[in-house]
Parts: sequence; structure tokens; C-alpha cells
Amino acid sequence: MTDQPTTTQPITTKVITAQPDVRAPEPHLPRVIQGGMGIAVSDWRLARTVCLNGGLGVVSGTGIDTVLLRRLQDGDPGGEVRRALAAFPKPALVQACLERYFRPEGRAPGEAYARLPLPTAERYRDAWEMTLLGAYAEVTLAREGHDRPVGLNLLTKLQLHTLPALYGAMLAGVGTVIMGAGIPRDIPGILDAFAAGRPASLRVDVKGGDPLTLTFDPADFGLPSDLLARPDFYPIVSSHVLAGVLARKASGPVQGFIVEGPTAGGHNAPPRGPLTLDDRGQPVYGERDEVDLPAMRALGLPFWLAGGCGTPGALRDALAAGAAGIQVGTLFAFARESGLRADLKADVLTRAQSGALDVFTDPLASPTGFPFKVVTLPGTLSQPDVYAARKRVCDLGYLREAYQTESGRVGWRCPAEPVAAFVSKGGDAAAAQGRKCLCNALMADAGYAQVQRGGLTEPGLLTSGDALGALSDWTPGYGAADVLRVLHG
Repeated sequence: MTDQPTTTQPITTKVITAQPDVRAPEPHLPRVIQGGMGIAVSDWRLARTVCLNGGLGVVSGTGIDTVLLRRLQDGDPGGEVRRALAAFPKPALVQACLERYFRPEGRAPGEAYARLPLPTAERYRDAWEMTLLGAYAEVTLAREGHDRPVGLNLLTKLQLHTLPALYGAMLAGVGTVIMGAGIPRDIPGILDAFAAGRPASLRVDVKGGDPLTLTFDPADFGLPSDLLARPDFYPIVSSHVLAGVLARKASGPVQGFIVEGPTAGGHNAPPRGPLTLDDRGQPVYGERDEVDLPAMRALGLPFWLAGGCGTPGALRDALAAGAAGIQVGTLFAFARESGLRADLKADVLTRAQSGALDVFTDPLASPTGFPFKVVTLPGTLSQPDVYAARKRVCDLGYLREAYQTESGRVGWRCPAEPVAAFVSKGGDAAAAQGRKCLCNALMADAGYAQVQRGGLTEPGLLTSGDALGALSDWTPGYGAADVLRVLHG
């Protein structure tokens, strides 16, 4: 990969001129939703700032158990995490967590973070407790000082952690749940059950076997079965067909949609039809991947356009097309309040001024099999030498796939783990080629890089939308309030 402008085709959504019968967005709906980027990039500081300035701030719930664990081991310098946890309705659970993981003086230089046991179908209590507490703390902090709703972003693929993340966020009063990278058909019913004070169950996909059912019961964690406010649910879709299916056949009501095109950062939906790659090896998107916005309007639910929408003109066009507004990720990811490491922000913003930025849509990087946007940046896994030098390890395991073993049990594997281990679990060695450990890399992006055996620190891997070059118009050190002011014109 070279420092050239990306050649990914700029397909987002087909903007249609507003028809006379298109209603204006309802006044309570936000016009700008902040994207739920990565692991702790969309943290509580960023989400709170966005809310204070009139947008829908969104915290990332991905890997929130490990984020909480590492913040505590780093000493929780500002005391914010402990302040938020002090309001958790089960103090004994918080006390046990702090006694086990809090390090008042932080870690010694070069010291590795302690890890949680990798959760499995039979053993997931540690991960669920930390996910419950982490989601509660993140939403609580994002809600401080204002009365606007706060959103939670989750990946559908991370099924093992979904239930406690949703419940912890709802305990803290989350207002909106946004989920992509899959088809979150079961989520509305789960939100309904938790709101009614009932346990909820989620079916976990098992390759080669029947789905596994996990159940979260508040009573199992010493929590009262109180009624909770039911958040709105906005699934991320790439087609009006999927939106229609979710609107009609999900397990409960859906309140709106994020309509994301393939120029958006993070995971992209694969192109429809046979996979074709361009001369750089990127998936080629075409007319079949454009969303029919009149069909979206016909569903009668609000929707927001995402992917290359970080301009005032994009907001005007979205409103003219009948959308309630836009979702923006890249501009917020590099704002000073985001959780992205300061050195990575500075490097990208400096390169933006000289035009030396490249975004590559990598069809192999993500263990999920979805195309994944990668920023070409020295020192990260985007560089072949950095990728080759990293010893494969799977010690976080968020993107593992459940599969049925020969004995009929449920096993777990990831194409980014050591190849021999993956193959021993029935995986195809070819499917492991080019896969990158997004779990460790995205944790490193937020400043929580693990120190592995031999003293090697995990490298990062940045993701961004195709419009990364637009950062050249922004002065380093800009804030989320500046983004909202410009977007609103």
C-alpha cells in the first residue's frame, strides 16, 4: 500500500430530491449522531461533549469489560470511573471489582495488563460482571451535566457480551442503542424484556450446530428486577431490504435506522453479488449497493445517512432526501475529546495537511469476514513489516466464532489467532491469511496496548472513512463543538 488517494468507489447513498409530501424531521430527533467508533475512541468524554452541544453523543460498548479493567489498572487517574461506579445499585459487586483490579499507583513501566479469562459458553461470569460495570460507568459519565439522551454502540458480532452491556447501559439510563456488523433481529425484544424487569435471552450463532441460548437475569447479579426506561433502537443497515425485514420481523419495535454506505469507516457490508476487486485488491461497490431512499422513507421510520457525510452540504442533502440527519464518525474520531491516542491524532492530522493519507478497504483484515477500512500509517498493522513482526495471539477473543466440535460441544476459534491453533479447531489455513487482531489493535489505538511476552507492545491499526483527506480543512486541536457548529452551518 502506498500513500496515494484511495480508489474505493465513492458510493454512499443515492440522494433523491425531496418530494412535496416529505415531512420535516421531528423536532426531538438529533440532526447529527456521533459515530460509535472502535474500542474507547467514542468514550464518555466525547459523547458528553457532543450531547452538550446538541448532537446525539454515542459511547462504544465494544470491549468495555477490558477497557474498565485497564483503566483501573492504570490507576483511574481522575477518579471518574470510581465516581461513576459508586452509584451502581449493587455496591458489593463494585467493591469486589475494585479489590481485585484497582491499582492506585498504576502499572510499572513495561508491565503487562492482567487479563480476564476468555469467556466461553460455560464460563462467562467474570466477563459479564466487568461488562455490566463498564457499560454502566461509561453511560453514567456521558450523561453527567445535561439531560439529553446518550447512545450506546455495539457490534452484533460480539454476541457473548451483548446482554450485560445492554443491561448495564440501561441501568445508567441510556437513551438509544445502535448496532451494526450483522443483523440484530433479537435486540428489540431484549430491550423490551429488560425494560419490563424480566430476564432476557440471546441466541448465539454456532457454526455447524444449533444456536446457543444465553440468558441474563438481573437477580443472578444481586440486582432488583426494576422497571427501566426502554431505549430507542437504531440498527445500522446497508439496504432498504434489510431495514424492511427488521421493521417487520424483529423481536420488538425498531425506532429508526442508520443507513451506512461503503465509504464509512470500520466494517463495511460486503458488495452485493460476486466479489470483484479493483487493481489494489479492494472490493468494488456498484449501483446494487446504493440504498433506495424513497423505499426507506416509505417505511415511515426516521433514518440517518452515514458514510462521507461530514460536511454541511451532506447534512442539507440528507434532509432534502427525507432523512432525519446524518451520522458522522471520522471528524469526531480525531477531535480532541475522543479517546484516540494523542500521538495517532497528531500524526494523521499532520499528514492530512500534506495530503499524505490513504484509506484501504481491506477484504481480509477483519476476522469477521466483513471488509474493513484501514488507514495506511507507519508503525501500525497496516504496514507489512509490522504485521509480519507481530506474533499471533488471541487473548481478548471478542471476534471469535463459536463452532460445534466433533464431540458436539461448543468451541471457539478466530482466523487471527495462531494459524496452527485455528486449523486444529477445524479452521481453513487459507482463511487465516491476512487476518489482523482487531481486538488488540483497537485497544492499542485508545492507549490500552497490551505488553506481550518478550516485552513487545501491541501495535495499533487505525480505521476511518474514505473522507479522511477532508481533515486537511481542520486545525489540529479542534473540538467536537467545532464539528457540530460547522455541520449545522
